[in-house]
Amino acid sequence: MSGIREECGIFGIRTAEKKPLAHLAAAGLTALQHRGQEAAGIAVNEDRNIRYHKGLGLVHEVFSDERLDALGGGTIAVGHVRYSTSGANTAANAQPMVVRHVKGQLAVCHNGNLTNSYELRRQLELNGCIFHTTSDTEVISYLITRKRLETDSIEEAVRLALQEIRGAFSLILMSPAKLIACRDRYGIRPLCLGETAEGDTVLASESCALDAVGAKLIRELDPGEMVVVEGTGIRSLRCFPAHGREALCVFEYIYFARPDSVIRGQSVHEARKQAGAYLAMDHPVSADVVIGVPDSGLDAAVGFAEASGIPYGIGLIKNKYIGRTFIAPTQDARDHMVRLKLNAVASAVRDRRVVLIDDSIVRGTTSSYIVSLIREAGAREVHLRISSPPFLHPCYYGTDVDSSKSLIACGHSVEDVARMTGADSLAFLSVERARSLCPGVGENTYCAACFDGDYPEKPPEVAEKDRFETTWS
Repeated sequence: MSGIREECGIFGIRTAEKKPLAHLAAAGLTALQHRGQEAAGIAVNEDRNIRYHKGLGLVHEVFSDERLDALGGGTIAVGHVRYSTSGANTAANAQPMVVRHVKGQLAVCHNGNLTNSYELRRQLELNGCIFHTTSDTEVISYLITRKRLETDSIEEAVRLALQEIRGAFSLILMSPAKLIACRDRYGIRPLCLGETAEGDTVLASESCALDAVGAKLIRELDPGEMVVVEGTGIRSLRCFPAHGREALCVFEYIYFARPDSVIRGQSVHEARKQAGAYLAMDHPVSADVVIGVPDSGLDAAVGFAEASGIPYGIGLIKNKYIGRTFIAPTQDARDHMVRLKLNAVASAVRDRRVVLIDDSIVRGTTSSYIVSLIREAGAREVHLRISSPPFLHPCYYGTDVDSSKSLIACGHSVEDVARMTGADSLAFLSVERARSLCPGVGENTYCAACFDGDYPEKPPEVAEKDRFETTWS
């Protein structure tokens, strides 16, 4: 599929008594699988000894029951599912990143992208550091380790290290004695805190992962906040001074997050339904049926149908057994993969005027294929409605759109894009509507830079996804 790709999912848990935490971490990561399907990893802390395993593939592919049993029990565990927005999809880049230094061990799980990782890595290498991966997470690990040698606590080392990095990061870290979580100064990537009935503390990218391990959502971490979980309880620290702007990625509501998650008190499902309702109000069309592109277009399709009065139908079926780790080396193979993954329900669209709802158009190739699929199934008209604004600018904070060159909306009008996709009409959600998906928030609360170019952090000088894959010149 040629749409925008997910980022990563992170998970952490601390218990008062020893438990089979590897199995709990696997459950949490499975709930976050939508955020990354390329690699998975879990690290477990038992009596200050960190055991870990990671590899390429989905959670159930990397972790058999025997592998989880081998990791054993403990009192702290962290886990990660990865999509490679920075660094190649290799086993070496899988997380958690576990490092050993003179004061102990450290396991790092990172969601997001740094905007100054290229410069930091070059300086570290010139100072003698040897890198074993090509992800910016190793840069974070080096910075924390160096500060740890100079400080009395791991949390102070983390705080000082974070002063040097820019961009988007939600981090969950495990030291020999503590579970630590923190968000960047703008809160671009989500991170929430929960608690089980037994009093165990859980941290995760989304609340759906809390549900998976029987934890209740307590709250989300504030931008720039660090939470330290240790034997004496939970402490909250500020990593950065207040600066008056938050910038949660608005695409969490539109696409990234799972519909059953809650972000800032807002149901993601309800936000997507509202996006569909806005589309119906702002861009009405005469039609016979509303269908959504599985999976993230379905909620918006329901909202469009309810607001417009046009019946909702199941017009596309997704084959859930075609994993996203499938590698297609040629365009013909990629086209065949899409055909295997989606199929039209002819009886739902034949001889009908169809409103087709999708979450985004990035490169346009997938949209073109889906429109043709609906037409081949007998639709008389296909009206494409997109529950996000047009992608006009690169994202530097944790998605794979690192250049505007492949964005179909750059240099093409809406009418041009409609013609290129084969749709009878095309309309996008406005930026203003996208910003209003969560009630009670202001203009300086979301990052919508991929739509409007208003970056909370200065864009990086070197932004290519493979920027660490080559040697320095």
